[in-house]
Order: sequence, then C-alpha cells, then structure tokens
Amino acid sequence: MKQRLTLILVAALTLRGAFETAALAAAPRPFQLPTDNCALFEPGGEERYFVGTVGRPWSSGTFGCVRTGGTQLHEGIDIRCLRRDQQGEPTDPVRATADGTVAYFNTNPGLSTYGRYLILRHQIEGLEIYSIYAHLRQVQPGLKPGQPVSAGQVVATMGRSTSTREGISKERAHLHFELALLANERFAAWHKQTFPTQRNDHGGWNGRNFVGLDPRALLLAAPNQGARFSLLQHLRSQRELCRVQVRVRDFPWVRRYAALKRSNPRAEHEGVAGYELALNFNGVAFELVPLAAGELRSQARYHLLSVNEAEQQRCPCGHLVARRGGRWELTAHGQQWLGLLTY
Repeated sequence: MKQRLTLILVAALTLRGAFETAALAAAPRPFQLPTDNCALFEPGGEERYFVGTVGRPWSSGTFGCVRTGGTQLHEGIDIRCLRRDQQGEPTDPVRATADGTVAYFNTNPGLSTYGRYLILRHQIEGLEIYSIYAHLRQVQPGLKPGQPVSAGQVVATMGRSTSTREGISKERAHLHFELALLANERFAAWHKQTFPTQRNDHGGWNGRNFVGLDPRALLLAAPNQGARFSLLQHLRSQRELCRVQVRVRDFPWVRRYAALKRSNPRAEHEGVAGYELALNFNGVAFELVPLAAGELRSQARYHLLSVNEAEQQRCPCGHLVARRGGRWELTAHGQQWLGLLTY
C-alpha cells in the first residue's frame, strides 16, 4: 500500500509539473519562444534547451561572457532542435517572437557567420527592438521586407548554415536567437569610413549594428513578472558598467530611444550641448542625460566619467574600458562603439 501511494504521489507531482510547464509556455508574454522547445520553463531543463560550444557545457550557449574563459561575448542564445529528418538535419519551425514586420533576410550562407538569417522589427511600448534568427535552413518562402508578421507565425526553418570554416555539426544544429537594439541607421556610411578595406554585404543589417539584450531574461519575463513586465523598465534596470560624456548634441540613438532620456531642467533651459550615457557591459546606452554646455567636464568628444569595477570584473567581455597606469580609460573598441552610436 505504501509503495502504491508513493507511486501515485510521484505520478501526481510529475503531472503537475507538466501542467505548470505547459501553462508557462502558453501564458501571454511580451516575447514568445521562437521554437517549440519549451524546456527553458522546466526546472533543470537548461541542458535540453541550450546548445553549448564543442566540448563545453550548455551555459556556453547562453548570453553574455560565456565564451573563451569569459573574455568573449555571445550576444544571443543557441536553442537546441527537437525534430530531425531522416538525414539527421533539423526541421524545427522557427516562429516570430512578437508581432512585427520583416526588416531583412540573407539567403546566402556564405556571406555571414550567421549563415542564412532573418531580422524582424518590433515596436513594444514605443521602443524599437529587433529579433534575429540565425543559422537557418531556409527563410519561409514568400516573406518580403516590410511584410507584417504575427507572434508565433512560422518565419523560417532551423538549420546549421554559417560561413565559418569549421561549420556547425548536425549534433550541434541550433537556432541562434537575439533580441537587440539598432545602433545607427547610418551604419553603412560609418562602416565604409571606419573599415574602408572591409566588405559590408548587408548594409545597415550587419550584425555589428546591433547590441544585444539577454533573450533568456526577456523570454522568462512573464513567468517571473506576469502583467507587471515592462520592456522600458527592463532596459532602465540594466547593470551599469560605466558612464561616458559625449560632446554631441543629437544622434540617432537619442532619437530612436528617446524614452530612455532623463530630464535635466538646466539643459532644457539653456540648450543641449552633449549627453551623459550610462552603458551596460556590452554597450547598451540605457540612460541618456542631456547636458548644458556648462555641465560638460571635458573638451574631448568622449570622456569617461566613472567605471563600476565590480561589473567590469563580472563581465569583462564587452572590452569597453581598461585600467592602464592606475586609471580607467576607454579602449579603442569603446571609442569605436561610441563613434557608431553618435555618427
């Protein structure tokens, strides 16, 4: 009798867990899962959801400083496939994570380390955010730039396409998925000026023109916060790596993400002469403070104001700042990133 009761209890708990996972997967949320893999919502399901790099654990397929001993940034998440054809190739449908429009797609895998990839544009709480789906087997036939798509709509098929020499094995076939902000619509001109000898096959839809947010955190937002979730508040709550003064009155990021501006009565009265930007570890400018001319601390175009040393130690892979001779400085990469933001 005791053994039977134990088996009944185990079965009930298992069934309850399955119902809870299904409820989480079906719950309304700002961003839907881009594939049918729901293991992200299951306790201990990470290994069934994320694909790690060769010889590394599943965590190397998550977002952030998870590659090359923490020094290399991975700006998306790599989602494991569930379905394969007779040749072992992935066949999972890839779905739009939110309502939006088709921004761009590349069907020539040799032109990008993303292989075949698709970019969708979304407007959420007045904020422009992009979803990127990479290493695709194919983009859904009939899709065209500017075409509206609905959350959950099939937009592609999972694959393992890439331009890298080592390729992606069948065992590691996955969807590389990003949620990102666009740096500058004048990227193509900036790239030509900054890298005159390098090709740019994708115009403003080059991966360098995007800065990622953690998709895992955003996909889990509904289970954790429910209807209280706000993308704007999520952006505003990013961990600060550093603050930088830019002596530029107006630039695309300020216009596109005006909701991130903080009020400054003096600048509003005297006129804006520059901005103070709060950056997270990989360069998201999540707070924008307009400055009057008298509030600028330096004549330099970019001036580092402060560094959160604990955050730099936790997430060094952004390579925006470095300590030299006992003082913090913007790296060449940090200055280059600010150059793109303010171009």
